[in-house]
Amino acid sequence: MNRTRKFLWKSGTAAALVLGLGSLGCQDKINYLKARNELNRGVNAFSRSDYSFAIEHFEKAIELDPEFLEARQYLASSYMMQYVPGAESLENEAVAENALAGFLDVLDRSEDNEPALASIAILYFNMKRMEDARDWYAKLLEKFPENKDAYYTLGVIAWTETYQPRLMVRASLGMKPEDPGPIKDDDARHGLAELNLPVVEEGLKNLNRALEIDPEHDNSMAYINLLYRELADISETKEEYEKYTTMANEWSMKSLDTRKKKAEAATAETFQDES
Repeated sequence: MNRTRKFLWKSGTAAALVLGLGSLGCQDKINYLKARNELNRGVNAFSRSDYSFAIEHFEKAIELDPEFLEARQYLASSYMMQYVPGAESLENEAVAENALAGFLDVLDRSEDNEPALASIAILYFNMKRMEDARDWYAKLLEKFPENKDAYYTLGVIAWTETYQPRLMVRASLGMKPEDPGPIKDDDARHGLAELNLPVVEEGLKNLNRALEIDPEHDNSMAYINLLYRELADISETKEEYEKYTTMANEWSMKSLDTRKKKAEAATAETFQDES
């Protein structure tokens, strides 16, 4: 942040404080200022990953100013940062529930709050509650239809829900993951297709929408590759299997090439900044 931007930011903050203080009584003004001080101390703790300490300050800020939305959002985010995906313990589950409650509280006060909507969806995804995650990403996209990360994660959910069932069917037929497909048993393949095909198609639709918004979204390319491999294994013919496998390989290479170009561009930019 250059000096001019720092000055403007500080000036804007000062102006907001003056406007906020204008209609308050003496004690309310004191609490208002104390709440902002607690927020600043909490943000400092948050920035150094001391989330327990940050929570104490955000709670104090809210106690001093119950309508302090920014403090409520930081409080929920502090709980979210402490959640460990995949760690199964009552303590970890309680942390997630505190985070969810915090973001829901933010939405009660600001229903179009994009970070809160996205955070709830991410939490449910990390908790492996895929139906809840899908529902919240749908709510997010209803209000923010250009959120590429929402479309991308819906694609990830589609792959997550189809990959394991396919491996289980393969294992039941004595097929190893590396064995070429499609799945050799007709009944098993048809049953899996009935289960997985609609999910794969919806996933591809969402990933392609993410690429419409950001044509260089390499993560979406990588998951398009994975979903085409799901299609390949439920194909009716060897030719169709090979077609989808070729498409998957093409998207895999496109993802790697895009990542390489972005890394080279970032390196060149860093070099220019240093020189």
